[in-house]
Amino acid sequence: MRPALLLLCACLAASAQAPYERILNSASQPENWLTYSGNYQGHRFSRLRQLTPENVSRLQVKWVYQFRNPRTEVSPLVVDGVMYLTAPQFAAAVDARTGRNLWTWERPLPADLQTIGFDRTNRGAAILDGTLYVGTLDDHLIALDAKSGAQRWDAQVADYRLGHCITVAPLAIRGKVLIGISGGEAGIRGFVDAYEARTGRRLWRFWTIPGPGQPGHETWRGDDWKTGGGSTWVTGSYDPELNLVFWGVGNPGPDMNGDVRPGDNLYTCSFVALDADTGKLRWHFQFTPHDTHDWDSTHVPVLIDATFAGRPRKLIANANRNGFYYLLDRTSGKFLLGTPYAKQTWAEGLDERGRPRVIPNTEPSEKGTLVWPSLQGGTNWFSPSYSPETGLFYVAVREMGAVYYKREANYKPGTFFPGGGETALSGDRARGAVRALEATTGKRVWEFLLHRPTWAGVMATAGGLVFGGSDEGNFFALDARTGKPLWDFQTGGPITANPVSFLVDGKQCVAIAADRVLLVFGL
Repeated sequence: MRPALLLLCACLAASAQAPYERILNSASQPENWLTYSGNYQGHRFSRLRQLTPENVSRLQVKWVYQFRNPRTEVSPLVVDGVMYLTAPQFAAAVDARTGRNLWTWERPLPADLQTIGFDRTNRGAAILDGTLYVGTLDDHLIALDAKSGAQRWDAQVADYRLGHCITVAPLAIRGKVLIGISGGEAGIRGFVDAYEARTGRRLWRFWTIPGPGQPGHETWRGDDWKTGGGSTWVTGSYDPELNLVFWGVGNPGPDMNGDVRPGDNLYTCSFVALDADTGKLRWHFQFTPHDTHDWDSTHVPVLIDATFAGRPRKLIANANRNGFYYLLDRTSGKFLLGTPYAKQTWAEGLDERGRPRVIPNTEPSEKGTLVWPSLQGGTNWFSPSYSPETGLFYVAVREMGAVYYKREANYKPGTFFPGGGETALSGDRARGAVRALEATTGKRVWEFLLHRPTWAGVMATAGGLVFGGSDEGNFFALDARTGKPLWDFQTGGPITANPVSFLVDGKQCVAIAADRVLLVFGL
């Protein structure tokens, strides 16, 4: 490496500082992408305006980064010209101008590790001050020096031999790093943890499946709560004014056989609002009580400040895996609105409390029951986007039904515990779409149809664009107000990730992971 390039790399790495106040005020510095969703509110919205419907057709690949692992799901961070990337047991800092490596970190994978019910993946990192935080498949939260990649501390979160894994990007707030857990198909007991950012000391744990004496425990029978699931494998959101962290909770265990766990099974398939200082539950809202279709509510909670019913409200929006779009009051968790946004055949609607009016005979059965959506949901883990400029909520939709089966469920630690399965209706009976919903009503404004259901998230920009991707490898840009297609690029591999945007040398770029590569585009 030439001396001048060495100096450039050193300067880039030395500038990577992201104090809490800077992340809090990320709207004032859209040249960076400082947290998983771009801001604490979960918007995945870029305030950059250089790319517009008039010029987006001129986008070209600027550089690519090659991963070892297929179907990469990472959402990169960008801080002052340094991009931070992750993959399973791996992290790297690269020059956002060229993709050149500044440093890499790796951790060996235990030979006996199994991922039960999900792929070996990692969705990203968190940064706070000068430290990068990464979760590992063998259940460690690692703190790395953002300048050098040197390991600062290592906190063991759980035991991978019982089916736990960390695939989620952490959430860093003032003085704390929060992390969730995967493993709902292995009969784990889910949780959200908070660790002291400086030392790695665990500060609190919120169990998503309440134990004896805890509120909600009465929704479980006997010892069912011990294998209740409730994983937390997608990053949450944060409201600093309320000092509340909002996190989505996954399916109960076993997935499809509800006979062995009668009751609502709190707090599965819920959003929970937690006091950021203590982890104490302030409120919860359960989208699918007694879920038997694997409809995790592990979505990014989208926090919106808008007028609803004639007055300003602090809202939380969610296009749920169960096929309904919801609005809640985020100060109290009160249900405000719910309407289908994707095909669903399991509920007649929602009552005044937001509880579904379930259609009889839609439970999984031994001979099979046909229901929309499939267990992959009307949407899944990948991010939606909210634009405060258009007032629209953008979501990638999966239109697919499935025949659900119920089977005997026998729990054995560290093994698959589904209690059934599904046969999805693929081929001509399945499709995908990007849909724009009016955020305060759920009304569909436009849709852009896809040939197949997608696994890619979306990102809106202040320049009037929405970026998304497809399982066939197309990365595309749509007009944010009309849905009109404006540009696309064939990446050569399936896109199962979320876009981000940032500035390089004063010019707006967009990045997306596609299979084994990360591609960066610019004019």
